[in-house]
Amino acid sequence: MNESHDTNDSIGVLISQTARRLNQLLTSKFQSFDITSEQWSLLLRLAKQDGITQKELAIRSFKDPTNVTRILDQLERKGWIQRVQNNEDRRSFLTYVTEQGRLLNEQLLPVEAEFLNNIGASLSDGDLSQLRKTLTQINTNIDASLKTSLSK
Repeated sequence: MNESHDTNDSIGVLISQTARRLNQLLTSKFQSFDITSEQWSLLLRLAKQDGITQKELAIRSFKDPTNVTRILDQLERKGWIQRVQNNEDRRSFLTYVTEQGRLLNEQLLPVEAEFLNNIGASLSDGDLSQLRKTLTQINTNIDASLKTSLSK
């Protein structure tokens, strides 16, 4: 891949900038629910499968373990999750979504769906499909590079 030296055209900069802007806009859509897009990303993942450790959640969400702990602290204070001592490993906790957290998640799903429809409104189904394929391939390449870097 031949990249221009103009950082504004850099694929990495464009992806990073787009991700930040998407998060900012989605957080603004969630404002009346008192949750950020970052918090919801963990709540959503836990709503799909809870009873996992914070370490596993960090791996699955591609987030730093320290950030996961901070976000879970916020979600727990709001009553949307609870952490329970892991009987198999006393040093860790299993994280569960509360009923209140499940109800909130159900309220947020249509907000996110509308958000995604709006940001993709000017793109054809083919464009969206190609975008998914391209981003998936970039993530696959990143995974391979990370494995190579970690094995050295």
